[in-house]
Amino acid sequence: MHDFCFTIPYGLMLVCGGIIGYAKKGSTASLAGGLGTGFLLILAGYLSLQAFHKRKNSYFALIIETACAAILTWVMGQRYMQTSKIMPAGIVAGISGLMTIFYLYKIVTGGNHFPPKTE
Repeated sequence: MHDFCFTIPYGLMLVCGGIIGYAKKGSTASLAGGLGTGFLLILAGYLSLQAFHKRKNSYFALIIETACAAILTWVMGQRYMQTSKIMPAGIVAGISGLMTIFYLYKIVTGGNHFPPKTE
């Protein structure tokens, strides 16, 4: 599986979560955090997809994806430990932890793999 297949939906989930957090609670921190990290992940996923079309790997995008997921795991994990609230802190920390592991796996295995060219 390619990193952009999960990164773009992950980014969209964060954007939607930030908007929902702002709409329900008026939390500008949720809005800024969700939009900021979400759009950054969508951009990184797009860069990775464009590199894939050229049969290359974008390690720059993979590093951005890994850093965002790791930071979200840490921040939301800390928030979950303080509040014990599953939604949204526990969910975001859990998904971000899984994404961090996935991105590290992609880095270790050499990024996206390409299907053989057919002639």
